[in-house]
Amino acid sequence: MTSKWNYSTLSSEEQSYESRLSKRYAACPPISRLLVQRGITSVEEAEHFFHPSLKDLHDPFLMPDMDKAVARLNKAMGAKERIMVYGDYDVDGTTAVALVYRYLRNFYSNVEYYIPTRYDEGYGISKRSIDYAASQGVSLVIILDCGIKAIDEIDYARSLGIDFIICDHHVPDDRLPDAVAILNPKLEGSTYPCSHLSGCGVGYKFMQAFAISNGIPGAELEGMLDLVAVSIAADIVPMVDENRIMAYHGLRRLNSNPNLGLRAIIRICGLSGREITISDVIFKIGPRINASGRMQSGREAVDLLVARDSAEAHEKGKEIDRYNQDRKELDKRITEEANAILEARGEDCSDKKSIVIYNKDWHRGIIGIVASRLTELYYKPAVVLTLNNGMATGSSRSVQGFDVYKAVEATRDILENFGGHTYAVGLSLKEENIPEFTRRFEEYVSANIQPNQLTPLLDIDAQITFAQITSEFVATLRRFNPFGPGNQKPVFCARSVMDFGTSKLVGKNLEHIKLELVDDTSGKVFNCIAFNMAQHFDYIHSRRPFDIAFTIEDNKHQAAAGAIQLLIKEIRIPE
Repeated sequence: MTSKWNYSTLSSEEQSYESRLSKRYAACPPISRLLVQRGITSVEEAEHFFHPSLKDLHDPFLMPDMDKAVARLNKAMGAKERIMVYGDYDVDGTTAVALVYRYLRNFYSNVEYYIPTRYDEGYGISKRSIDYAASQGVSLVIILDCGIKAIDEIDYARSLGIDFIICDHHVPDDRLPDAVAILNPKLEGSTYPCSHLSGCGVGYKFMQAFAISNGIPGAELEGMLDLVAVSIAADIVPMVDENRIMAYHGLRRLNSNPNLGLRAIIRICGLSGREITISDVIFKIGPRINASGRMQSGREAVDLLVARDSAEAHEKGKEIDRYNQDRKELDKRITEEANAILEARGEDCSDKKSIVIYNKDWHRGIIGIVASRLTELYYKPAVVLTLNNGMATGSSRSVQGFDVYKAVEATRDILENFGGHTYAVGLSLKEENIPEFTRRFEEYVSANIQPNQLTPLLDIDAQITFAQITSEFVATLRRFNPFGPGNQKPVFCARSVMDFGTSKLVGKNLEHIKLELVDDTSGKVFNCIAFNMAQHFDYIHSRRPFDIAFTIEDNKHQAAAGAIQLLIKEIRIPE
């Protein structure tokens, strides 16, 4: 689907900030504009942005209930109570459990971890897990990346003498569980400065507060930021404030001395000896960790991430990689089946503003990925449902700017359970309620989605010429890392570029174009890659001018240090 190019503009006040910053970055004019777009208005703020410091992390005791959580943990350890660290089966949950368990294990041995199975227990706290905890003499559960809606389950646990500390980041309901402490920056009335932590990030802040209260130096905990960086990237939380600080230092750890489990995955992914980026985490490391919970058991991911022996870690990593291969095959098959159903419905020309699709035989661990693919293909909010333990269970994904959480919430009276974020929600309902859910979900989306939200937008940060892509500009651009929501990788456009005469089709089916492009501002030839754009090749090869939108990437296939490649996001042929 062709995108609408949305050109960033600056207000008059922002233009004055840009003018001020341009004195410092005169050699790279677009840099000042990119900084202002990120809310940076002075050279001092720019230097803080370019040099993220752990000293700038917020005081963890600013989070409501943090003092209660630390006091209960200290009491449990002092009384030698058995503690369970419990978390969700996705990347965020498993990294959070690994971090808290590994850190506490340094000081305390009477601790274990638990990950519910996706298929037998489902999301969040299960009655089975509470019964297990009671049978093991557990009296304190630290729950990570879930639990904020587990009112009945925590009441049941309390009746058995089990306390809960909830560390979550999902949107809470009006009524909260009766836990000893609830650590969630999204709680109503919370003034914690960073409201968009990952679940693992909340766990990190809890351990940071625990360390402060006991006078423990921070180096050991800071050494676990590789796990936080993986959670931030995989859960796609905003890359701003302390998320960006933790991701920055976590990536440094990933590139220098990652934990044994992550090191095994890095080797299996073929990333050894290369600089690992947020993109590598999103597309290579994260999916492998996730595959464990999707295909088998999320506990195996935690087993890997807390491994103390490199040979053991490598074997566990290979097993998880096999799960990922199985996941990819299932993903491809189910996506093809879903597309066939929607094509038969005439979804491309349908006047409906949403997609709800159900197949009782689809694999539950894959439906979130399929929902994402359908949203990308049809550019509509999508819900994909399957049957699990007699209940229709699903995942929803959304388009830019539309809050799918509110759309699902509008049907809550016919749902058994739901939870999530603005752009991704999990839900379950009785099979007989699917038609009514489909009707009401479409009704809400149609009434609330804006026309411009049904057309993909490609945000253009700046128009530049090839002459402006200097080595100094590229070096400064690298300092904007790590990228993510709120600090997206800048997208540029260049006008009237032309083929140098050496561009060619590549790929198994010749579906991609490897380009060498020039413009009239510079004699330099730029290497570029345009994935799945072979339809433009004949025009490009005729050496007529066209426009491109692109990001600037490090070219990992060229030996020269600092070599770059333009990743073409879209090609515009003049009418």
